[in-house]
Amino acid sequence: MIRSAHDVKVAALAILRPYLETPAEGTTIVLHHAGGAKGKAVLDCARKARALEIGCAKLSRAEERIDFVRAEVRRAGGTIAPDAVAALVDAVGSDLRELAAVSGQLVSDSGGHIDVELVRAYHRGRAEVTGFAVSDLAVVGNAGGALEALRFALSVGVPQVVIADALADGIRTIARVASAGRGDPYSLAPKLGMPPWKVKRAQAQSRGWSEPGVRRALGVVADLNADVKGAAADPDYALERAVRQLADARAQR
Repeated sequence: MIRSAHDVKVAALAILRPYLETPAEGTTIVLHHAGGAKGKAVLDCARKARALEIGCAKLSRAEERIDFVRAEVRRAGGTIAPDAVAALVDAVGSDLRELAAVSGQLVSDSGGHIDVELVRAYHRGRAEVTGFAVSDLAVVGNAGGALEALRFALSVGVPQVVIADALADGIRTIARVASAGRGDPYSLAPKLGMPPWKVKRAQAQSRGWSEPGVRRALGVVADLNADVKGAAADPDYALERAVRQLADARAQR
């Protein structure tokens, strides 16, 4: 397999061309090309040799990657809970090959059904590194768990601003979903400009929040944004303080 075939130089193509045009018996050559004009000569050569071409459009939206994971889990003979899909995409990221491999592995390890606890156990470190686990724990009032996840993320070099952005996104999402009132996530999603899974998760996370608490939390994450961008002498401490303040805000009535 030739990865990044778009980077194949013209001189190297001269050596590769005979293998594409008349491959040895029992040999399969796989070219992975990112598309576009770069390295188009190698594509033209493969097309001229009547190679099988499989187009894979880039999945740029989160809901597209979620649909992809669901399909991979079904293909592997398993099922996956909605919150587990969201947690898996948060943990692994946007690499489709890795998402596919992880989906198959989780089906095998779970015996067929994947829940959010399995995803978090299997990808604990990866999920924490994204900063979303810090936010998910903080917005439900689990200050101890959020602080543990925060310290891990900081220890592996996650930028403070990334974690602050995750906390702000979590609080803003709760505020928007709570203000929309109760309703079916699929009906609310277009109005809120969010995927249904995110609306459903925010609805669950918003339980226990009061209106004064949400207002206070919005102030906390606004101050934190300035703190991690230079206003605070110690951004790490500012993050820890914000996590505790969010727990206090959630308890406010």
